[in-house]
Amino acid sequence: MLNLSKFKIISIIAFCILIIFYSFSSLLNRQESNILPISLKKLLPQSNLNLGLDLQGGSQLTLQIDFPYYLKERLENFKNEIKSSFRKESVRALPKVKDEKIKFVVRNEVAKKDIQKIIRSINPQLKISSTDNIYEISLSDELIKKMQNDVTRQSIEIVRRRIDEHGTKEPLIQAQGKNRILLQVPGIKDSSQVKSLLGKTAKMTFHFVKSSSQDGQYMVPIPGTKLLYDKEGVSYLIDKEIILSGDSLVDANTTYFEGKPAVGFSFNNSGARKFSQITRENIGKIFAIVLDNEVVTAPRINTVINQGAGVISGSFTVEEAAEVALLLRAGALPAPLDIVEERSVGPSLGQDSINSGGMAALIGMLLVVIAMIVIYGTFGALANIALLFNIMLIIVALSFVGTNLTLPGIAGIVLTIGMAVDSNVLIFERIKEELRQNKSVIIAVDQGFRQAYRTIIDSNITTLIVAFFLFSFGSGPVKGFAVTLSFGILSSMFSAIILTRMMIALWIRKNRPQKLNLT
Repeated sequence: MLNLSKFKIISIIAFCILIIFYSFSSLLNRQESNILPISLKKLLPQSNLNLGLDLQGGSQLTLQIDFPYYLKERLENFKNEIKSSFRKESVRALPKVKDEKIKFVVRNEVAKKDIQKIIRSINPQLKISSTDNIYEISLSDELIKKMQNDVTRQSIEIVRRRIDEHGTKEPLIQAQGKNRILLQVPGIKDSSQVKSLLGKTAKMTFHFVKSSSQDGQYMVPIPGTKLLYDKEGVSYLIDKEIILSGDSLVDANTTYFEGKPAVGFSFNNSGARKFSQITRENIGKIFAIVLDNEVVTAPRINTVINQGAGVISGSFTVEEAAEVALLLRAGALPAPLDIVEERSVGPSLGQDSINSGGMAALIGMLLVVIAMIVIYGTFGALANIALLFNIMLIIVALSFVGTNLTLPGIAGIVLTIGMAVDSNVLIFERIKEELRQNKSVIIAVDQGFRQAYRTIIDSNITTLIVAFFLFSFGSGPVKGFAVTLSFGILSSMFSAIILTRMMIALWIRKNRPQKLNLT
């Protein structure tokens, strides 16, 4: 096992060089240094290692939910449901929304008996009043209160998915009052990107196109249609009826279509079946994909689409395509969000707490390094070198994922340092046991690594399982701790098993020791 091939040695050394390059360049990029050439910066991770809210603060936005817009949308939905139910029950009435109420006229005495039953079946919390033949449907106070709670909760969840899709950035998102959301995003001084993500409802719908105008000629909407435009100013007269909603989307990602950036999307089973039926029954027709009342693209249906997936093409840049894909993955906001306040915030922890935590971490690591050298001599020094690469590998992993480093995250790194050293201790103690049996140095070292492998792997796997559940069910600092702990476990297996073994093998090959001083 100690007889490593040149290929393995070169591969490990090359990997270590990459670790050094990426770890130092991440720190340099974070300080916006211009030391590295542009050609090298393109190879760096897109997300740098940033500190969390507790260590460096960030931007704070107060968002206000446009609840009247949401109520209007819900009333329209109730109107459509009532209209559909009337059609099924052969009730001759045309519901319309006016003055925050749904109004309609029923002259058939037989049909009047079914009105209460139909409305209650749609939602029992709808209030019904009537004068002669005129009916008015309004929202009860209980229903409005429930809607306020639902729209706030749903908006917070979608904001969280847009800002922190992978659950590693640890923003602070909480409700304030009935219709406001407090958002604090760590490490961001220029909040323009955050405002761009939150300023779009990202409501995607599919409509059939009546006609379009390439030359900017104005078209007059007719009943049942509306006039929309795309980025190029082309006007489209589309049906108001939504043939398919973005609610059926399960995934969206950036792709390329005819060599240009685009957004690929896929539906769930129900959406895929409906999309297939629509394309089968409407070959030759043009349908528009509308995002926030703007036509993104309007292709012609040339064939049946059975796979439940498609591509949104247009004049996207790579960044715009990535943003649209993120918005679609996160889901549409139930109502627009208005930014009513914006300011910067300082670290949530005091400077004394930050200094104390950092000092504790440094002292702990320093004592571990000293103890390893004192107890295991040369092998301890080699283990410390591997430990340094372990820390750098964690930094690289956190940078690639885009995780913000918080004080609990630093605690996770310190813990993994102890676990990495513990793996080396297990190996060195096994080597000592082999030496007590009067085995040669090479055999003792070889057997020490072999015998310790199973114990190290078993202990690391069980810790990874714990970290997985911490990340799955935890939030905020708990997730940050779980992420750094997981990366630390994986990197410690590289540093303790692969890197340390290579360095010890090279040292033994060069010095040919007859005895080892592992006191």
